[in-house]
Amino acid sequence: MNDNQKLPAHVRFFLPIIEVLKNLGGSGSPSEIKDGLIELCHLSENELDEKLKTGITRIDNQIIWSKIYLTQAELIDSSNKDLWRLTEKGFKSNLSENDVKKLFKQIHSKFISKGLKKAKKSNVTEIETESEITEIPKHKEELLSILLSLSPEGFERICQRLLRASGFKKVVVTGKSGDGGIDGEGILEINALVSLKVVFQAKRYKDTVSASQIRDFRGAMQGRAEKGIIISTGRFTQDAQKEAIREGVPPIELVDGAKLVELFEQQELGLKRKTIYEIDIDFFEEYR
Repeated sequence: MNDNQKLPAHVRFFLPIIEVLKNLGGSGSPSEIKDGLIELCHLSENELDEKLKTGITRIDNQIIWSKIYLTQAELIDSSNKDLWRLTEKGFKSNLSENDVKKLFKQIHSKFISKGLKKAKKSNVTEIETESEITEIPKHKEELLSILLSLSPEGFERICQRLLRASGFKKVVVTGKSGDGGIDGEGILEINALVSLKVVFQAKRYKDTVSASQIRDFRGAMQGRAEKGIIISTGRFTQDAQKEAIREGVPPIELVDGAKLVELFEQQELGLKRKTIYEIDIDFFEEYR
């Protein structure tokens, strides 16, 4: 790779990921890191919505590739898929743009070298490019697809089931027209003496939920409950997320498609746990 060759788009996230992790105290969940990148890099809604053929968003794809390179460079440890953390080397790093270019080329050359070895063994003449990758397990996409295919009433009832499994009591689906978008309500017991009435809205959306929809829901819940939850199969815009926690008004919990899948996983609703083993090729290298 010569110095004038254009670098892949994901390289732009190398330094921001390190900065976000430092701002988070050295570690963070993938969602926290993504939120930090959205704010730090001023990512637009159009960028966040753009998807590749596999269904993964282009931004998520680039973040995954950045994680792979930064892990290979021993700047971050992502052995726990739910928590990325800076290594000591990552904490002490103060990389320049030129350092980033050198880092990319160094790691990239290793990938190319491994790719050539595999290609020779299998008589393959072309090495795959890194244009598209997905670490999203197949069941996550399938689950979201199934939830989107449910009827509106069915999605409300499955949200009711999820809330019950998550510890809410007396969860009922109201689903009345003209009810300001409130689809149901329940009681969340904080402890033996304190409980909160909660109303929820179930949005079977493929697209984004806007700030105005958050405000409409908050208006409908005024005087009826202490807490509100909006559950969506889609994504909340940045303005919607800010509106949900705006000072001076009741906060609203937002559950987007990714978090919804996580909740189904935690409660094992409609999912069966499986253990899968993957061969660690590098482990055997010293024995060849």
